[in-house]
Parts: sequence; structure tokens; C-alpha cells
Amino acid sequence: MSISISEFFKTTQLQLTRRGRWVDATRLIHRMLGLTQAKPQPRTTPPQRSAEPTATVTAKTATALKEQAPVEAPAIAPPAKRSRPASFTEHVFEFADASYDYRLFVPSSASAAISSAAPPLPLIVLLHGCKQDAADFAQGTAMNELAEQHQCLVLYAEQLSEANRMRCWNWFDTAHQMRDAGEPAMIAALTRSIVNSHHADPARVYIAGLSAGGAMAAVVAALYPEMFAAVGVHSGLPPGAATGVMSALSAMRRGARKTDAGNGHDAFMPTIVFHGSADKTVHPDNGELVTDAALAAFDASGVALERTQHIEGSPNDTDGSRDATRTIYSAADGKPYVEHWVIETGPHAWSGGNPAGSFTDPDGPDASRAMLDFFLQHHK
Repeated sequence: MSISISEFFKTTQLQLTRRGRWVDATRLIHRMLGLTQAKPQPRTTPPQRSAEPTATVTAKTATALKEQAPVEAPAIAPPAKRSRPASFTEHVFEFADASYDYRLFVPSSASAAISSAAPPLPLIVLLHGCKQDAADFAQGTAMNELAEQHQCLVLYAEQLSEANRMRCWNWFDTAHQMRDAGEPAMIAALTRSIVNSHHADPARVYIAGLSAGGAMAAVVAALYPEMFAAVGVHSGLPPGAATGVMSALSAMRRGARKTDAGNGHDAFMPTIVFHGSADKTVHPDNGELVTDAALAAFDASGVALERTQHIEGSPNDTDGSRDATRTIYSAADGKPYVEHWVIETGPHAWSGGNPAGSFTDPDGPDASRAMLDFFLQHHK
């Protein structure tokens, strides 16, 4: 049996009333009369914007992005290698049961990394004079500043006070005038060590010195001509100038006798000589003898050199500045192989040197610059 919807509502309303459920009965009547309302929806507030930006992309934005040409990220250059400053460090070299101090200047380009991949650098070996040491000689010659400009290594060997109480190199002692013996052997061994450990150019190794150091530089260059590309002698003496203390004093006061300093056809060596005309410690004639010995070696080897001469002024334009007579012996191509500088009224001191160092003559032409310019023109 079926009943109508109105009869169903009436019956249900009557039952609710009898049970005392007046509120439910009233709601039922309202529904029958169509008086019910849609349940109100709770009011919603718009979402709060975040303080941080969102990554939401709308469909329109996405379409626009697809239509755009791809944009490449900017290339990031690798960090540049930081070049370290130049260094001037002190070391010890062990040789024949003795410990020799030495100092080494390394220019800024080579101090960051010394490897076989980097181009080898020239090496200059400098020997100080009596009453000096490596640090003093470096300061007086100011060679480190020039070496930084020209990218050169500079080795300053140092004499033992036990070997000579005045720290002179024993150039006059026959025990130190032979190959593979005495101080020349130590200097040669130290030079080889630096060439190997610091990737120096073996074809561009030079040696120079002042006074006793200049005399020893001449001895070492004559004994090891295969090792050095050029030699510089400032206020020194030729090899073989003395065979003991007494003959050394005589050679220094009056000039050495002419000696055969050559060691065969391999002994010729590009040579630059500086000497003051007023030197009271080492007679100026010794500068001429060093030059003559170098020229004789070239002549014996069949190398013809042409002589020219002119005056060089001091870079210091003062009343006390000194001029120098510069005699140059050049090959047919114009390259100088022997130079002899005579500093007018120059004392026994490094010409053009820094007065902060000992035995320097700041009023003379710059011997350091002239020697370095001369050296760098020659290689083995």
C-alpha cells in the first residue's frame, strides 16, 4: 500500500507532536509549506599574502614563458690565481761538512708555484765582498728590485766567518783555485741546487761579485765555463792574480801580474768589469787585467771583437755625480761580449749602489742595471 507525500508528512508531524518534539514538528511544517531556507554558508576571508614571494605560475604566465627564447645563465669566470709577493728568504746549504748560509730572491711571478710547466727564469749568483754578508750585499746592490722587474732569481752565497775572519772569499788561496775543490766547488754545487729546485734556466745563469767576491766570481767562471753564461767583476782581480796572502796584498796594491787565466777553448766568457779610478783598496789596473784576460780567451777561440768607447753619466744629476768611460767589445752582430767601465774618481764601492748598504757609491753609474742588461743578452 502506498500513501501520498502529504499524508506522510501529516502522520510524521502527528507522531512528533505526541512525543513532545515540538521543534522537529515545526520544522516539518515549514518544509511542507516551502518555508525552509538554504543552510547559510560560513563567510570566507581572502587568503593572506605571504610576506615572502611565491613561486606560483599561472597558465597564462606559463604559456608566455614557453614562448620566450631560452636565456643562458651568465658564464662565471674561474677565480684568478692570486700571485704571491716576491720573497727574499734565508737558507742553509750543507757542503763538505760545513753549513753555508745563503739568501734567495724569488720574483712574484714564480713564488706562487715553481713547476716544470712554468717558463724557467734566469739566475744571478752574487758574491759579497769582505766585511759583508748576503743581506747587506742585497741591500747595497738593490739587485732584488731589478730582478723583480726582469723576472730573475738571485742567489746570494755567504762566506763562513770560520773560513775567513773578515768574511772574504779566499780567491788568493791555491786550495780555492781548483775545479771541484774548496769554495768554487761549493758555489758551483749551490748554484746547481738552486737551478734544480727552483726551475731556473741552465742556459741563463750568471755570476758576479764585489772586491773579493768579484775575484772569486772570476775564478768560479773560469773553472766552470759550462755553467755560467756571463760574469761580472766589480773592483776585483783576475784569476791567478795571487797564490797566497803576500802575493794577494801585492796584487791589490800595485796590480796583479798578467797571467794565463784561460782553460782552453771553452774558457771564453762574456765579461763585464766595473772599477773606480780612485780605488785605494784594489788597484784599478786589476780591472784592465780582468778585461785583457777575457779578450785573450775570445781571441784564442777565434772570435773577433770590435772596440768602441763612450762616456756614461750617472743617473743622479748632482754635483757629486760621476761619469764613467765605457769600453765595449762587440761581435759583428753588435752584441757586446766584453765591457769595461772605469768610474771617474770612483772609490772601492759598488757603483750606483744603495747607501743603506756598505761599500756603495750612489753617485756612480748604476752597475747593477748595467750588469743585468749585459747578462740578459747572453745565454749558453
